[in-house]
Amino acid sequence: MKQLILKEIDELIYGSLGIIIFISFFIGGVVAIQTALNITSPLIPRNLIGFATRQSVILEFAPTFTSIIMAGKVGSYITSSIGTMRVTEQIDALEIMGVNSLNYLVFPKIIAMLFYPFVIAIAMYVGIFGGWVAGVFGGFSSSADFVEGLQLDFIPFHITYSFIKSIVFALLIATIPSFHGYYMKGGALEVGKASTTSFVWTSVVIIIVNYVLTQLLLG
Repeated sequence: MKQLILKEIDELIYGSLGIIIFISFFIGGVVAIQTALNITSPLIPRNLIGFATRQSVILEFAPTFTSIIMAGKVGSYITSSIGTMRVTEQIDALEIMGVNSLNYLVFPKIIAMLFYPFVIAIAMYVGIFGGWVAGVFGGFSSSADFVEGLQLDFIPFHITYSFIKSIVFALLIATIPSFHGYYMKGGALEVGKASTTSFVWTSVVIIIVNYVLTQLLLG
């Protein structure tokens, strides 16, 4: 089980860092640029760019946007890998050997996804750094103004809120695709359909749960 968990951490968490860092950097940059371009009044301080970038990245873009991307990347992988085992009767073989197939296939994925907040923390840092790069090197804000905006009215609970969301999203990303893969019926064509269905349902549930958690934790 230890080897299975380490393998899943490598594939689900470590293997996703590249795309998460790439997307977070440019999302942070886009938020900073759009905020700067919408500040038309000279009375509005330039540190608002850093403030808006921090709030947008920490509260929404890092935990939620990243989770929907992970639902596509990780969720499709989980559904297709388990679904292929179902189609090729490998799961039936595990059952015959006396192995609890559900525990053997799904439990390591759930444990691996508990490291997901680590990915979200990196996404937050890289997103804010991307905003700083875009704001300062794009000529929209000075470095001092941007950093001042990052420190303005900071509420530590917002970080806790994001990590609570990311833990819940991690469990959704691990369980919903596993369900669609484990209980699918048919052949190779149905594996592709199950992957698509699992991505759609995971994204829908993430968005609904995001609304509920925001209402409960911040409302």
